[in-house]
Amino acid sequence: MYTSKTSFKTTVEWNAIPWRKLERKVFKLQKRIYKASQRGDVKTVKKLQKTLVHSWSAKCLAVRKVTQENRGKKTAGVDGLKSLSPKARLILVKSLRLGSKAAPTRRVWIPKPDSEGEKRPLSIPTIYDRALQTLVKIALEPEWEARFEGNSFGFRPGRSAHDAIEAIFLTIRFKPKYVLDADIARCFDRINHNALLSKLNTFPTIRRQIREWLRAGVIDFAAYSNRQKTYSRTSEGAPQGGCISPLLANIALHGMENQIKQFALTLPGSKTANRQAISLIRFADDFVILHENLTVVQRCQQIIAEWLSGIGLELKPSKTRISHTLNKHEDNVGFDFLGFTIRQFAVGKGHSGKNRGGILLGFKTIITPSKAKLNAHTYQIGKVIESHKSVPQFDLIAHLNPIIRGWTSYYASVVSKRIFNKADSILFSQLKAWAEHRHPNKSSQWSCQKYWQTIGSDNWVFTSINRGIRLLKHRETPIVRHTKVQGSRSPFDGDWVYWSSRMGKHPEAPTRVATLLKMQKGKCAHCGLFFHDGDLMEIDHKTPRSKGGKDSYDNLQLLHGHCHDAKTAADNVAIKVPEIDEDYHLNPF
Repeated sequence: MYTSKTSFKTTVEWNAIPWRKLERKVFKLQKRIYKASQRGDVKTVKKLQKTLVHSWSAKCLAVRKVTQENRGKKTAGVDGLKSLSPKARLILVKSLRLGSKAAPTRRVWIPKPDSEGEKRPLSIPTIYDRALQTLVKIALEPEWEARFEGNSFGFRPGRSAHDAIEAIFLTIRFKPKYVLDADIARCFDRINHNALLSKLNTFPTIRRQIREWLRAGVIDFAAYSNRQKTYSRTSEGAPQGGCISPLLANIALHGMENQIKQFALTLPGSKTANRQAISLIRFADDFVILHENLTVVQRCQQIIAEWLSGIGLELKPSKTRISHTLNKHEDNVGFDFLGFTIRQFAVGKGHSGKNRGGILLGFKTIITPSKAKLNAHTYQIGKVIESHKSVPQFDLIAHLNPIIRGWTSYYASVVSKRIFNKADSILFSQLKAWAEHRHPNKSSQWSCQKYWQTIGSDNWVFTSINRGIRLLKHRETPIVRHTKVQGSRSPFDGDWVYWSSRMGKHPEAPTRVATLLKMQKGKCAHCGLFFHDGDLMEIDHKTPRSKGGKDSYDNLQLLHGHCHDAKTAADNVAIKVPEIDEDYHLNPF
């Protein structure tokens, strides 16, 4: 088809790139990096990483990730670019070079979910820097996935908050323990650059490039809109919002668990038993330390505080406390972690948990959605209902269903039925007030008969019969126990039988997506490649509904986000995509 590799790269159209071949080639290199890192072959790791960052295939995948797949692909940096045509993407691929001077990031402030009025700073890089960061991440991530500790779960492929919760359950299910529940103050903003770069220990080209990103500075557009340029230097911290920032934060925090295990070796008794008895479970900058001895937990707090000071970080006093999973300690019992409340309850006669001899009869570990998260969820639903007072019923249902489905899916792996019932009761009261507000001159009974119908044995279904849509109920979500990821497994180990089966069983996987994953054996119906953890997956109708296609499984297929774009473009060849000038400089800084 093409005479040479060079002519192919300069003449190929974006949609004609053989993506399946590129993904296979890049994954082979990543797998080799992972295996070499596992056996401690540093020379081979660096050699393969150099090959990868100069690879045209990896550059294409990095640009596709940034411009077509990322959820924040339409957020512009200081360059103002947020959407590229296929021709512009090829220009961007050609321009990617390590060692480039980094442009300042754009500062955006977003509200913190758990704080009233407090905001979190995001730093949005230019589209060029995002693509280059993704390219470097493609090379670095396999190396560190082979080195990361087994109980580190945040911002890692194939691992989730549910794995962290399950790890806590497995740690305390046979024995109550004291727990240090801690949070690192402003983790992303205070990481020491020299400590991070020293820990990276990568070859000079990547080291210099990462240093450029860390020290690029920020422009706060909130003040810039008032024609006041507020450029700030960044002498510490990793910018939140960059593609590589979560990986850098994990690298900076790598070693916490090992530090605690080393301390366990100094305790009296069996070294093996001591290492197993103490646990540190971390999700990003939140972590817990569990042990049956209070003195050991207090000493661990001191050790971690000293260790964090070495990379410029410290514990946040307001979010650091010691509790016990079963008994009261300083008026605390149980703890909240990642939106879950984890607590143990004594079982036995009188629920005292002890017999006359003072021996513990038994206890049960109960994990539920936290009260704060339930209140935040019902508040969010209330705001949606309040802002849709005048819309038709089916529009309100269409806005509420995704919120309910997402929230219940997150909590569907723990003891949530009672909380789900409570959420349904609150939701009913909110909807009843909405219905009565729409018809102030009608009785409450009339409003209920208009908006609630009987379907089967359920007499209270909020539904628009004419439009064939009904409101989901929280309690209808089935409770399915989550299976923790095995040991230190990683998607880079190449075991796609294991990883494709896990994706379909994920607590947050929608039912249709899970079913289609199983039907397609974990592969995309368009390109035939396995779905990777974190891939954007879209449900496509083989025969469009506009042409009589139905929502049945025989007419549905699961595609990558970019494959869905390619299929849609092929189906609508008459639509032309505007192109930018070929001479446009994508990295003006």
